Amino acid sequence: MGGEGEQMRWGVRRRLEFIDFRLFWDGRFNRSDMAETFGISTQQASADISHYEGLAPRNLRYDRTEKAYKRADTFEPAFIGETIERYLLQIVAIENRWMRPEDTWFNQVPPVEVITLGRRPTNPAVLLGVLDAVRDRLEIEIEYSSLTGSAQQFRSIAPHALSHSAGRWYVRSWSREHNDFRDYNLNRISAVNSKRSASVDSQLDYEWGHKINLIIVPNPALSGERQAAVAEEHAMTDGRLVRPCRLSLSFYLMSEYNLDVEPEVLKPEKQQIILQNRDEVTQARALARKMSIEALARVSGPLA
Repeated sequence: MGGEGEQMRWGVRRRLEFIDFRLFWDGRFNRSDMAETFGISTQQASADISHYEGLAPRNLRYDRTEKAYKRADTFEPAFIGETIERYLLQIVAIENRWMRPEDTWFNQVPPVEVITLGRRPTNPAVLLGVLDAVRDRLEIEIEYSSLTGSAQQFRSIAPHALSHSAGRWYVRSWSREHNDFRDYNLNRISAVNSKRSASVDSQLDYEWGHKINLIIVPNPALSGERQAAVAEEHAMTDGRLVRPCRLSLSFYLMSEYNLDVEPEVLKPEKQQIILQNRDEVTQARALARKMSIEALARVSGPLA
C-alpha cells in the first residue's frame, strides 16, 4: 500500500484520507459526505470508496439500513495513522478559536476542554513586517513591550528566524541597541515601522547556528515503576532521550520542563525528567553567545 500511496495523485489521496478520517473519528460516512466536502459527483465518490475498499478491505462495511459505510471491528488506519497528532491539534485549534470547525473534516468534535491562559491574537501587520524582514534581510524598527525594565519602547532589529516554544512565538534577531542576537516575543511587538537593508551577518549568531544534544533521563528519585512510565511517555530508548536542540532554544526547553533546576530541589513528581548534561549545555550556550558578541564587535565597528 505504501508504494501505491506514494505514487497516488494528491487529490485522490486526500479523498481516501477523508474516508479514513471519518471512519476513525465518527465511525461512519456516506457518499454525500464526500461529495459535499470535495465538490465531486456521487459517481466519483463511489469510485473513491471502491478504491479505498481495494486498499483496506477490512476497514469498513456497508449498512444498508442506514445507507452508510461504518467502521469495521478490524479497522486500522490506512492513511491518517502518521497524522493523528495533526488532527488532535486541530481540536485544540477549534477550542481556542484559531480554526473554524467547518475548515476541518470533523463532522462533530468530541467533548474536549482545553485549559490555557490565552494570549492576544497575533497582529497580521506585525507578522508580515517580520516575515518580509527575514526574507529580504531587512533591519526594522519595532514598538516593543519589554520585561527587562527598559523604558525604551522602540527597538531596531534585524530578524533572521522564527521559533516556537511553550505556546509562544519568538523572533530571533540582531539587536542594534545591544549589538548581539536576542529573542523577541512576537506578541509583544505592537508595530513594525521603518525598514532598511540589514548589514549584519546572521551567520554570526552562533547560539542559533549550533546545536547540542540534550540528554534527558527519568528522575532517578522516582520509583522504578514511575521511571519506566516516564521513559515510555517520552519514547526514550534504553532509558534516555537524546534531543538535538539549537543552543539558543535550549533555554526555553529547559525552563519549560524544569531541566534548569538542580536535582532534589523540587519533588520528583514536579521534576519527572532531568538533564544529565545540564552544565555542558549551559556552558556551550554561554560560550556561543560570547563568541557572537566578540565577532560582531570585530566586524561592525561604530554602528551607523
